[in-house]
Amino acid sequence: MPKVQPDAYQEFIKGLWRDNPVFVQVLGMCPMLAVTNSAVNALAMGGATFFVLVASSFLVSSLKQWIPKQVRISTYIIIIATFVTVTDFALAALVPAIHKELGAFIPLIVANCMILGRQEAFAAKNSVRLAVVDALGMASGFLFALFALGSVREILGEGKFFGIDLFGPNFEPWVIMVLPPGGFLTLGLLLLFFNWVGERKKRLAERLADVDAGADAGMTPQ
Repeated sequence: MPKVQPDAYQEFIKGLWRDNPVFVQVLGMCPMLAVTNSAVNALAMGGATFFVLVASSFLVSSLKQWIPKQVRISTYIIIIATFVTVTDFALAALVPAIHKELGAFIPLIVANCMILGRQEAFAAKNSVRLAVVDALGMASGFLFALFALGSVREILGEGKFFGIDLFGPNFEPWVIMVLPPGGFLTLGLLLLFFNWVGERKKRLAERLADVDAGADAGMTPQ
């Protein structure tokens, strides 16, 4: 039987919600907690990861038939490291202040298990089109997660959003939110919310399945 190709739309959507790399698969926790003390830093890290994941998925899928299986992991790491270097130099040239704040976490994108995992699990086994769509979905999900965490921490920890004062001079910032404990607390609450939504959807699907089964049983001739 011919191999059934995954639907491109479903491949994109799964990274945003159903298989979100942070809130569902719990990957990339190091940058998730380290650089999300502000929305700007979160967007910069998310954007850098977005570029590296999409570009490396495109290249790995394009070259998969010429990459020997014995050295595939090493090859993937070299490809990822190349795009990370490009990203690092681009940020240093265009936004040096943000590049300085992100520090070593830009080069550490090479070690992000989400990126290497997508090359091994998907890009190396599917067409270029599907590999890019999958990378776009996963990268968008990762960017969304970083931005959500960074926004909450900046708003509560500084009373600002993208540097704009939101609450006036009488607001007392929650200093803990811009410190490491605030990152763990916010991430825990977001994970709790995603798990709650997932369980609710699962129970709703089970109820609908039971209703359909009951309806089919009622229509069966006795």
